[in-house]
Amino acid sequence: MAFPEDVLTEDEQVVLHLHPHWKALVGPGLVLVLAVAAVVAGFVLLPDSDGGAIGLYVISGVALALVLWLALRPFLVWRTTHYLFTNERVLLQHGVVSRDRRDVPLARINDYTMNQRFLERLFGCGTLTIESAGERGPAVLTDVPGISQVQTRLYELVEAHHDRHSLGDGEMREMLADLSEGKPLRDHPTTT
Repeated sequence: MAFPEDVLTEDEQVVLHLHPHWKALVGPGLVLVLAVAAVVAGFVLLPDSDGGAIGLYVISGVALALVLWLALRPFLVWRTTHYLFTNERVLLQHGVVSRDRRDVPLARINDYTMNQRFLERLFGCGTLTIESAGERGPAVLTDVPGISQVQTRLYELVEAHHDRHSLGDGEMREMLADLSEGKPLRDHPTTT
């Protein structure tokens, strides 16, 4: 269930690859422990009669259903949710059976905000909302581990991308001087 590298372009490099915070697995872990405890208690406490065997089958069936629905499903959702930050874009992917992927190019990111509730501050996670110049609305990344560092890293990525793809004052003066001398823009190293 790793993120497929074939969705990246040739020059694209992964900077951060995250899943939601591990706290999302606490509830499923408790369900698993309680289900196993219920089956063991049924095995120990129910009589060795036919009624006891039927009761153990019922307890085991209910425990299995609860584990599948309340433990395995949330684990698979957690495992198949990817927050990928590259030097070109932010990719958000989730889905167990069907898959939903959203790309937010760094060039289109207008704003990003971090939100942490009290418990999230204790765990060091939070919600990162990325506003982009698109029609789909904001991209919301929930339960991002190390949210403060991720927000700082996103800032660095956006600034580095902007610096790579924009002209500085010196480069602009050089281009204007070349134009005044009659040199075409296509021969300038920053425009190729």
